[in-house]
Amino acid sequence: MEEIRFNDSERLRAKISDTFGPWSEPVEVTQEMINRFADVTGDHQWIHVDVERSKRESPFGGPVAHGFLTLSLLPRIGMPLGWQIVGARATVNYGANKLRFVSPVPSGARIHGRARLRAVEGKREGTLVTREVNLHVVGNDKPALIYESLTLYVG
Repeated sequence: MEEIRFNDSERLRAKISDTFGPWSEPVEVTQEMINRFADVTGDHQWIHVDVERSKRESPFGGPVAHGFLTLSLLPRIGMPLGWQIVGARATVNYGANKLRFVSPVPSGARIHGRARLRAVEGKREGTLVTREVNLHVVGNDKPALIYESLTLYVG
């Protein structure tokens, strides 16, 4: 796999693209995961945790994952780009420019994602990289999540 040093802004900028990288391997979002996330966050809204009621009353026909559970699975899913950034002393989550929960992730669905590089900016502390991630339920054309993440690679 091609390696690019975190402070090689020119090579990184050459990777900025409107084309997404390859799909990640799918991950199943189980009801157990949803329930554990509800326990950790205290968000026990019935559309997530009450299977029978959500089958009867939810517009989604069954329980769905919390949006933030879906977001929190991104590190587990990984977003292959076909190359990697190397050489940083630390990698820091710097925030987000955009986060949208576009469509539901039903309990039991398998999700996968893909990413593209949107921007590279030199900072005093290192290099700030902006990626756009689209996460989909496998088989759905419409994304479940669109996330523009900011990551600071510190030298």
